[in-house]
Amino acid sequence: MLSTINKYPFFDLSEVILENEFNPKTYQRLKPVKTGNLIPDINLVTDFQRWKNFYNGAPANGPISLKHLYGKPLTIAFYSTHWGNRGIELLKRLSAIQNEIKANGGNLLVLTDDTNDEQLARITWEHSLSLNFYHDIANKIAGKFRIYSEKHPTWNTYSGIDANIPLLAIYVIDTDRHIAYHYIDHDLESNFWPDDIIAAVYESSLAGVRKKSA
Repeated sequence: MLSTINKYPFFDLSEVILENEFNPKTYQRLKPVKTGNLIPDINLVTDFQRWKNFYNGAPANGPISLKHLYGKPLTIAFYSTHWGNRGIELLKRLSAIQNEIKANGGNLLVLTDDTNDEQLARITWEHSLSLNFYHDIANKIAGKFRIYSEKHPTWNTYSGIDANIPLLAIYVIDTDRHIAYHYIDHDLESNFWPDDIIAAVYESSLAGVRKKSA
């Protein structure tokens, strides 16, 4: 009669290697920049392949003036289609206040890591969005804002996310590259107040005018 000890092979659990095993040596928590911080140059380029402009959901082509963009307070939002409906809600709220941002002396730009232009066009068309998008290749700009890092992949924090993407975040930057407002969606439940963005743009624009006249 065979012994039960010899019926099954023996495995040493210490030899099992988990693919997504937590490695404390490489893991570093994200520390996003916040209001009052000074940011490095964003270094946007005029490569038309990076820019996608939409008006009421339809593609709109026009000249790219970085001087005009930098010369005013800039509201920057970070977006990825991987955020699904949560991300679409953010885009809809931003589109709704874009005219107010411009009326108060600012500009609005959405940075995205997505390369699927058809999907982006479909989303803007279905929701009649009027927004300007810029392709942030390899999330280099998101990395400067510290809302993206290879050492803190997004899938480690949010269920249903299977890609490393930037956090949903919004910043208002004055003409001296100081952050006048920040919003970071950490829990995917809270939301930003449009009036706070408008106020930050207005105050930044007013401060810029005073500086020029001084």
